[in-house]
Amino acid sequence: MIANVVDLIGAERPPRSPYAPRVLIYSHDTFGLGHIRRCRAIANALIASFPHISVIIVSGSSVISSFQFGDGVDYVRIPGIEKQTDGRYEPHHLNLELSDTLRLRADLIKQTVLSFDPDVVIVDKEPVGLRGELKPALDILRRRGARIVLGLRDVLDEPAVLLEEWRRSGSLEALDAFYDDIFVYGLENIYQPLMGLPGEERFADKVRYVGYLKRAVPSPMPPNRYPRITKQPFILVTPGGGGDGAGVIDWVISAYEADPTIELPALIVFGPFMSREKRKEFAERIARNPKLEGLGFDPRLELLMNRAHCVVAMGGYNTFCEILSFDKPALIVPRVRPRLEQAIRAQRAEELGLIDMLLDPSQTGEGERDPRVMAAALHALPKRPPPSQAFMPSLLDGLPTISRMLADDLSMPVRGRALAQAATS
Repeated sequence: MIANVVDLIGAERPPRSPYAPRVLIYSHDTFGLGHIRRCRAIANALIASFPHISVIIVSGSSVISSFQFGDGVDYVRIPGIEKQTDGRYEPHHLNLELSDTLRLRADLIKQTVLSFDPDVVIVDKEPVGLRGELKPALDILRRRGARIVLGLRDVLDEPAVLLEEWRRSGSLEALDAFYDDIFVYGLENIYQPLMGLPGEERFADKVRYVGYLKRAVPSPMPPNRYPRITKQPFILVTPGGGGDGAGVIDWVISAYEADPTIELPALIVFGPFMSREKRKEFAERIARNPKLEGLGFDPRLELLMNRAHCVVAMGGYNTFCEILSFDKPALIVPRVRPRLEQAIRAQRAEELGLIDMLLDPSQTGEGERDPRVMAAALHALPKRPPPSQAFMPSLLDGLPTISRMLADDLSMPVRGRALAQAATS
């Protein structure tokens, strides 16, 4: 069984060894919390299964320091790049041109690979990294014989959109040239993210569907003062990172304003990337409604998810995994721009009886959001069955399956074995 982070922190550390295997996880992190939270879950699970190894996460996330990691896990923070609402990329903090920032990121990644010399590399979602920044490091890793794994969430985007992006970036060629394995963090009978790509038969034998990544409940760290609403059954409303979550929050608040008979109160967590202006506006409206409370950001959202009776969310990958892990009745309001990823996931999950879905008409071009429609959904939500009632075997087997698939590389001191072979050759 995979231990949680607190188990790892409280456990006695194994002896350090220069021969213990090393894992590098790359996460480009241009928007939201999804990538870093997924990489963190995998890193902590690997350390739980193989306490003697070392894991470094290379990430552009501006909030990576807010999260807990098990002993044996550390991170290298590369300069952040933000994805704008129109799809453009811009440096998050630096007053540099994008090209200069990308060059700096690529150099830092390359130097980390040279110094850390990993035995296993897991690349999150982007086969060549952001704008190809990973290519120099991949060349080095291939020459050094590292096992290189591409990790994909269950849904990437529409096949035609994905094909155009990967053709333009050179990702299709990279699958052939660099990658030993492709781990899909989902189930084949739910969605096949690479279906329809040209030449997919060339890399079909590399694809492994491992299941969704189950989340554990971390122990709270003081101070842990949650709003009074959490002392009774409540609805947790979370837009993930919050950068594009203003619509769903506005819709929920409007529903409570229009219908005071909604039974359960709601705790709304804004997320770290919601604009200051929107947060202020929502906080003022929340303060006027006795059934609503707000919270800025909690890196241990799993605690609140576990406490909640049910959940309203946008339906990003990590939130979906938490809903499944803590078996919460859920209403997903997916975004449909600039990607259809959330909508594809939510529609498929609704078909399978895992969640309920409600599309935002202001995003689909069908009109304005009606508070009464959301109010009706909030009335029905506490009565819907939890996801476990859909009875899907192996749904949450992702983390132990990843550890099992990498066991040959991580169970023994492969670095020592390689040095011994080199000495006798």
